[in-house]
Amino acid sequence: MPAKKAPKSMPYEQGAWAHVFAPRAPGEQRYWLIKSEPDVFSWDDLERAPKRTTCWDSVRNSSARNFMRDGMKKGDLAFYYHSNAEPSGIVGICEIVREGYPDHTAWDPQHDYFDAKSDPGTPTWYMVDVKAVQPFRTMVTLPQLKADPALAEMALIKVGRLSVVPVAAAEWAHICQLGGVSS
Repeated sequence: MPAKKAPKSMPYEQGAWAHVFAPRAPGEQRYWLIKSEPDVFSWDDLERAPKRTTCWDSVRNSSARNFMRDGMKKGDLAFYYHSNAEPSGIVGICEIVREGYPDHTAWDPQHDYFDAKSDPGTPTWYMVDVKAVQPFRTMVTLPQLKADPALAEMALIKVGRLSVVPVAAAEWAHICQLGGVSS
């Protein structure tokens, strides 16, 4: 039986998100948005975690995986978004403190996100570690984001189903202002 190959993606320079995979200038920081349901793992849970840090595991979407595996770098910042909440919205900022590495939950048959097809020798799923940086003074809700013309092209609005999406620098600055924090 031939060896299993690692998952492939379209060459990044041809995809809609090519800019988030492009080579970086020295010291360049990029921005992201990560989602969690607050009853699963909330912003408060992240702040209570040891060293205010946790692994961002159990993502089972290939686009979101690619962002974590190949796009996110140590020192990048991410909005922490509460999804499936009333209201849903951005509640804080976290930092990527460990770059993409294999998501061990895929190999645990007892875990809700076990993937029998994932092989530790050629991992399918990846995760990053995130650290709480700063809560928003004011939650920026999904209705606010959708109603704001400055955010009409935001990945969260265009492709809302992804649990990890890139955020443009101008969007980042604008949302930080809405949330009452400095960018």
